[in-house]
This record gives sequence, structure tokens and C-alpha cells, in this order.
Amino acid sequence: MFLKRNKNGFTMIEIMLVVIIIGILAAMVIPNLAGRREQARAVVAKADIEANLSAAMDLYEIDNGQYPTTEQGLKALVLKPSSAPVPENWNGPYLKKKKVPQDPWGKDYNYVAPGIHNTDGYDLSSYGKDQVESDDDIINWSDEEVSQE
Repeated sequence: MFLKRNKNGFTMIEIMLVVIIIGILAAMVIPNLAGRREQARAVVAKADIEANLSAAMDLYEIDNGQYPTTEQGLKALVLKPSSAPVPENWNGPYLKKKKVPQDPWGKDYNYVAPGIHNTDGYDLSSYGKDQVESDDDIINWSDEEVSQE
């Protein structure tokens, strides 16, 4: 009277080993992905500042002879400003999506014109993840200019 054992299922030990292996892999991968997310956000902000918004600002300046004032802000790229100096040759909107983008952290980009660092143009920046002025800010001026002040 020998009983045959059914070997179709997994044993508890086999299941536990799979769970442990998955846990080890997750512990190795998740910290790497978290760091990449912030790195990707910084790259998006840099692209917005150096390419997207910069190109729109240059088109605005070509049409109107100057950049929008600080008071007019980046909103002047999508709506004709009514405050002085009113741009007579405004030919916008200058942004494709017809709205001013926010930085990847959901905050408005900082805009000053004429700029403190770019005195013949404008300063455009994002405070980054920490949302305070610090070394991780994404800026449209070089660090050499800042260190000379």
C-alpha cells in the first residue's frame, strides 16, 4: 500500500525562495529608479529653460524689440500684455501649447527681465526639488558669472 504523492504544485520552500529573490531584486532596483526620476526632472527643466522657453523668448524679442518685463512675465508669451510697455508687434502666442509651462515639480519658473545675471537679457530659473534657492537650481546663466559677483 504505497501512496503516490502528487507533484504538480510548488512547496512552501520554493514559494518562499521566489518571494525572497523578488524582494532582493526590488531592493536593488527601486533606489536606482528613485534617483533617476529626479535626474529626469532636472533634465526636463533644463530643456524647458534652454530650448523651449528660450526660443519663445527670442521670437518675442525679435517681434517687439525687447523681452517681456518682469511684471509682464512669461504670460506675455501666450497673451498680449496690456501693461507698459505694450508690445505693438506682438505676434503670439509664442508657445505651441498656448500656456506657460510649470517646472517638473509643479511650480512656476522664475523670470526676471532685465536679468540680474544676464543684464542684457533675462534670468530664467527653477529652484528644483527643494524649492529654495540653492546649488541644485536650474538656471539660464553660467556658474562663472555667479561666482564673480
